Amino acid sequence: MARPNILILMVDQFNGTLFPDGPADFLHAPHLKALAERSVRFANTYTASPLCAPARASFMSGQLPSRTRVYDNAAEFASDIPTFAHHLRAAGYHTALSGKMHFVGPDQMHGFEERLTTDIYPADFGWTPDYTKPGERIDWWYHNLGSVTGAGVAEITNQMEYDDEVAYYATRKLYDLSRRHDDRPWCLTVSFTHPHDPYVARRKYWDLYENSPALDPDVDAIPFDQQDPHSQRLLKACDYDAFEITPEQIRRARQGYFANISYIDDKIGEILDVLERARMADNTIVLFVSDHGDMLGDRGLWFKMCFFDGSSRVPLTIAAPGWAPASIQQPVSTLDVTPTLAALAGIDIVKLAPWTDGEDLTPLATGAGGRGPVPMEYAAEGSEAPLVCLRDGRFKLTLCEKDPPMLFDLEADPKELTNLAGDTGYADILAKLTAQAEKRWNLQNFDAAVRESQARRWVVYEALRNGAYYPWDYQPLQKASERYMRNHMDLNVLEESQRYPRGE
Repeated sequence: MARPNILILMVDQFNGTLFPDGPADFLHAPHLKALAERSVRFANTYTASPLCAPARASFMSGQLPSRTRVYDNAAEFASDIPTFAHHLRAAGYHTALSGKMHFVGPDQMHGFEERLTTDIYPADFGWTPDYTKPGERIDWWYHNLGSVTGAGVAEITNQMEYDDEVAYYATRKLYDLSRRHDDRPWCLTVSFTHPHDPYVARRKYWDLYENSPALDPDVDAIPFDQQDPHSQRLLKACDYDAFEITPEQIRRARQGYFANISYIDDKIGEILDVLERARMADNTIVLFVSDHGDMLGDRGLWFKMCFFDGSSRVPLTIAAPGWAPASIQQPVSTLDVTPTLAALAGIDIVKLAPWTDGEDLTPLATGAGGRGPVPMEYAAEGSEAPLVCLRDGRFKLTLCEKDPPMLFDLEADPKELTNLAGDTGYADILAKLTAQAEKRWNLQNFDAAVRESQARRWVVYEALRNGAYYPWDYQPLQKASERYMRNHMDLNVLEESQRYPRGE
């Protein structure tokens, strides 16, 4: 059989607790539910970092932010870091991206041979945090709770315009691939920005969730003085003092979020339909994943930027030729995608090993083997020093030099309401996980590296914005002289070559 094609369907800010074994029952997501039924479902998947750019650089490279140096949403992703697109391309795959990947820096490709759209977010250093000014809000780009108070209905928004375009170019690319003008296997990554806030949705999706049983958060807001120190910093970063959030606003924000899951489900349905009609579904791996989650009002928190499951847990499903559908409960990571794709594409994993913090999930998916503790890192807005986290079996440990440790037993306490770090009955577990973390991380060195990166970028950004400005944002190219019918083409050959399937 020919080497499999690979279709990666990526979404933004999809809370993994809503995807325990496929989409939760209350979600109107028929295409994702059908995909999940034929996939291996990794029920406890964690992001490498709960923020867009760090999460995506780690997803693509299989490396933690402390290795990619993509610490935040304005840190450059260096061109010499191999990604799954590089590995697949070197192995003979055509690689293409439609949509968001939040690359920062002058390299806007990172192994992709082709980008079909520009990105939705800026590629420069303008969103750089500053650890030398703890507690400072940079109002023009920091999240605020206006996304919650402004939730509601609209038929077009900035983000809808983007995702409509992403889906259109993805389906057009699939049609092009079906014509087989290029005999290489392909990897197409389609990356949407929804259901990321603002929580604004089209009426037809909004109405699906009128009186939904899931509109109220599972965990009530925790008073500010009872929140852990990092949650307090996040509330301040979101300018929580400037907003009076009502229960009805919370319900409307969640309704808009769920509605946008249904919107994305429709887009994914369009793409999978073209894959089927273009006769490519039987030999195509389909991987569905998110970069990070969204707290959705649980604990009084919104968006991401923390290690609670609502923010850090994501859906991951893989439908691959030869893989039987299954549900895997063992914790895994988005870091694992690169080595897993390499294994499925027949790339030597041993050679890949030095380039990844992830693990090949093929043995786990096919009933053998396991995976070690899952690491996470965070060193962006709302933090004042890097935070690190380990999920090992049922336990999750968070460490930060500025904060007391947090230890949760996720089997006994899935809502993470009881910090066991001070409980003498769990002293051995705390010591064991802390030792694992200290073996992996030197938090002082990590902090110094983040501060140095921030300082460099503040200098460079201010310099580059002074005088003539050359943007790094990706500019998609269209050669109009090579599209449709032109006079250097034979019309008969053109019509035949562009038709697929032929002769039906």
